[in-house]
Formats: sequence, C-alpha cells, structure tokens
Amino acid sequence: MQSNQGQDTRSHSQQQPQSNQQQSTQALSGIKVLDLSRVLAGPSSTQILADLGAEVIKVERPVVGDETRQWRPPSFKDEQTGAETAAYFATVNRNKKSITVDITKPEGQQLLQQLAKQSDVVVENFKVGGLKKYGLDYETLKAINPKLIYASLTGFGQDGPDANKPGYDYIIQGLSGLMSITGPSDGEPHKVGVAVVDLFAGLQLTVGIQAALLARAKTGEGQYVDVALLDSAVAMLANIGMNQLASGNTPPRLGNAHPNITPYQVYATADDSHFILACGNDSQFAKVCQVIGQNLHQDSRYATNPERVANRDSLQQILVPIFKQKPREEWLELFQAAGVPCGPIHNVTEALAMPQVQARNMVVSFPDSPVRALGNPIKLSKTPVRYDSAPPALGADTQAVLEQLNLSAEQVQQLQDKGVI
Repeated sequence: MQSNQGQDTRSHSQQQPQSNQQQSTQALSGIKVLDLSRVLAGPSSTQILADLGAEVIKVERPVVGDETRQWRPPSFKDEQTGAETAAYFATVNRNKKSITVDITKPEGQQLLQQLAKQSDVVVENFKVGGLKKYGLDYETLKAINPKLIYASLTGFGQDGPDANKPGYDYIIQGLSGLMSITGPSDGEPHKVGVAVVDLFAGLQLTVGIQAALLARAKTGEGQYVDVALLDSAVAMLANIGMNQLASGNTPPRLGNAHPNITPYQVYATADDSHFILACGNDSQFAKVCQVIGQNLHQDSRYATNPERVANRDSLQQILVPIFKQKPREEWLELFQAAGVPCGPIHNVTEALAMPQVQARNMVVSFPDSPVRALGNPIKLSKTPVRYDSAPPALGADTQAVLEQLNLSAEQVQQLQDKGVI
C-alpha cells in the first residue's frame, strides 16, 4: 500500500464529505463497482459510472499502478507539494477510490473475491481468459455472487478466431476500415486524432452495464457483458459501412468531403484560414448559390443532391476558387445570415475557451487539487453528475476499503509486509 508521489494522498471520502441526502441524488448511488481495468477504454467506462454516483474501487498494481500514471509530461503539478498528476491518468480516473492489490498472490485474490462478493459490477480488460488463473474470472465470481454483473472489454471479444489476440486502438482503427476512410483522398490513411475506438467501446460497455443493472432489477440475476474494440469500430462505420452493404463498392477516402452530400466539406479562404460549409439539402444549396452570386442550383448537373454528388468534381472546381476571394469571417457572416450551416475550425485551445463550452461546465476543477478536467456531457435534471474528487493517489484508499472487509490493523500490516497491498 502506498501513496504515489505526484498524487493527492487524501482518501476519496475525505476530499468532499457528503450527506446521505446528497448521495441519494445521483442515478447510480448505491452501486458498487470493482474496477480491474487500466489505461483508457475500461477506465473511461468506470469514470462515467462514478460520475453518475457509483462507488468505483480502482484496483492497481502495488508500486507501479496504472501505467498511465507515468505517461507524462504533461501533468498537473501541486506547487506547494511538488506532486504531479499525469494528464492522461486524470482523463478517466476522477471520482474513484484507489487500492493496490497484487492479484498474483493468493491473499490478493482472496481480497478481491471478497470485494466482488460485495460488488454489483466487476469491470476488466484483461486478455480473454487472463483472470481465470487468479480465480477472478466470471464463472468463479458468479458462484460467489450470482447477482454480479461482470463486464469485459477486449480487443476482439470473447469468441471468434481472433479472440485471443491483444487489441489496441490504433491497430483496430486500421483493421476495422476506419483509417481507410480517414485522411486526404490523395494521401495515406490517417488515424483519428483521439483514441476514439477505446472511448466508443467504453461508452458501449457503460450502456451494457446499465442495461444489465436494469435487467437485474427485474430478474434478480446478474450477467456477462462482452464488448470488443473491433465490434465497436465496425459499428462506428455507420452510414459508410451501410454504403458498402447497399452498393457492394468499397467506400473511398474523401478527406474532408462527405460521401453522400455536397457541398459538405472544408474550404480555404482569402486569409489562409478554413471554414466548414455543411450544406445538407437542395434548399440550402440554393441559399449557398445566392450568397456566392451564382445560379448553380438551376443547372441540371447541380439542381439536386444526387446530381451534385455525381458531379462532385466539376462543382468543386467552381466553388474552391470562389471561396478564396473573401476572408473566413466574411463568409461565415454571410452564410449564417442566409441560414446555411457553417463554422470555423478551432484548435483545442480555442475550443476549450468557447463561452458555450464554459457555460456547459465542460471544463471542471476539484477542491484542493491542481487538476482540471473535461466535463461529463451528460446533463441530468434530477440526478446530476458531480465532480467529487480528483484522480486518487496510488493506494490512497486501500486502508479504508480493507476496513470494510473487517480486517484488523494487524492483518492489514501483514498484507503490506508481504507485498500483497
């Protein structure tokens, strides 16, 4: 058991005391989650559950912890103590408790089995079958706690020819076809700038857990939740995947253009800036033509969207030089006044500084912590999300959690001496 340098060492409960009345105002209050996941996908799911009021106990390796604790710079630094919190770790670990347990040791396995007996949900992202040798697999824990919801997030799922392969967001972006449709049409495939497969899979795992909780409320039985990165990425192909199924043709990479609508893309302007024009129907295209002083909407090649898509190249040859005649802000004012959807392309600093982002509490802070975080986008009128605690120090809550198992101080000390915690 240890408190990692660079983290606030207070326990979760000490950081912001709450009354029972306050605790009851969150949607998942009373739900206990044993979180065996690490890095991004699994922890993103358990952070959502924690934001919604679940008690999430994050299990980490002694001394080392979740490897993202060391993925810095950048980090948030406490100027008084010098303690640092890696920005990556802080992304998906707020509102959680941290305990350190060595699952390779029998005593550690027994501790986690006891915690699983008291839990509503276990979340893990080990390789398929990886927890069986530790007695922490679904069948073992289900026998201990039949009401348990056991949620696994893996690269390829629990079955199929690739089930035993490790999964990584970047590789899955390539395998799934997502990279084949991302990037410039005349350049190499690109990954998305954020690990979107990890995050979407985390969202889908959360949905699966919540559905299982609802089902348990009706049946009294737990179940297994199986989510795979590859499945999530294939589902994310959405209309592009459906285009392939409908036509039999392999969708091309179109850069910033839309496969089914045009003009719906990025245009360069006179001041070397760019803006997005999102013209979604024929009525809007007529307004575009009015703004640019052209009668293209009366041309049979461009009068309807299917015709514009069929004649995409010739249309762009007309539009591209026109948009280079005025600066970005002038075009934006003209199109907004005409009721045509459009917008600038912000960098991340500009996006986080937007008054709308600030008004929606999408940048949040924590008492007595240097950490600032991206807010939760879920806004609930009766059971709102709260930000009770910054990401915890490694092992900050081990003592308090083990006290819930009625272990004596002597027993806890023995476990610590053996390196179990």
